[in-house]
Amino acid sequence: MSSTILVSGATGTQGGAVARVLLDHGHSVRAMTRNPHSDAARALSALGIEVVAADFDEPASLRAAASGVDAVYAMGTPYGSDAETEERQANTLLDAAVAAGVGFIVYSSVASALDDSKVPHFESKARVEEHLATLSVAHTVVAPAMFTDNILAPHNTEALARGHYAFAVAADTRVQQVAISDLAEFTALVFDDPQRFAGQRIELASSEETGAEVADALSAALGRTIEYSEVPLETIEASGNDDLAAMMRFLRGPGYTVDIDALHAAYPEVGWHTVESWAREQSW
Repeated sequence: MSSTILVSGATGTQGGAVARVLLDHGHSVRAMTRNPHSDAARALSALGIEVVAADFDEPASLRAAASGVDAVYAMGTPYGSDAETEERQANTLLDAAVAAGVGFIVYSSVASALDDSKVPHFESKARVEEHLATLSVAHTVVAPAMFTDNILAPHNTEALARGHYAFAVAADTRVQQVAISDLAEFTALVFDDPQRFAGQRIELASSEETGAEVADALSAALGRTIEYSEVPLETIEASGNDDLAAMMRFLRGPGYTVDIDALHAAYPEVGWHTVESWAREQSW
C-alpha cells in the first residue's frame, strides 16, 4: 500500500536511508529537517522527496510537517545533545503527529531498551516507547542493535588505515549489529503493510561477530590485514562520556539478545548483511 510518510532525521544517515528505501518501495516521502537548504536536504529533494522545515523544539512546526501525511517515521539521537533532550524531542514529535491526525507511527528505538540495561540512551528510548503506548494511534516499534555502519566513523576509518579495528570489548566477545540498509529495508516492509505490524515491537540485528571476526571480515573485504585491538574500558570511562561507558559495560555483559535466526527466517526479503558483505558494499 502506497502512503505519504514523514521521515524525521531524514538528512542523517539512518533517516536518509529510510527515506530513500521508502521512495524505492513506491511511497511518497516528506523529509523533515531544521535546514531545508543544506546539501543533504537538497540531495533528497533531487530524488523527488518533499523537504519541509521543522524544529523539535517548535511543536507547531512539527504539526505542520505532519499535516496531511499517512504515517510518520520517528527517530532521535542523543548524540549532539543528551538522552533527556532526545526523549523530550521524540515525545514532542509523537504528540504533534497525533495532533495532526496521523494514522500510523513507526518509532525507532534500540534493542534491549526494555531490559534494564543501565544505558542512559536505552532507558530514555524505553520511556519514549512507554509514552507512545499511551497515545491513540496505531504504531510499531523497530529496535535495532548497534549499527554496523559505526565502523565508518572517522576514528574507526583512521584506525583501519593503520591496519587496526579497535573496540571496547574483548576480542572473543560476540556483539550483535545491524546494517542501516537492513534497518531501512525492514522499516519499508512495516510501512508497506501497517496492519500486519501494528502493535508489535521488533528487535533487529543483521549479524553477530566477535571483534576478531569483524577484523577478519574487514581484512577480507579490504584486501589487507586488519588486526583487532581492544580499547580498555578504563579508557572509555576516563573520557567522561558516561553514556558510552555504560553502553560498553552492557556490551561486555549481557549484550543484545535478538533471535537472529528467527528474525532472518521470518523476513528473508530484507537480505540481511554480515559485516563482510556489508563492508564489500562500502566505498572505502
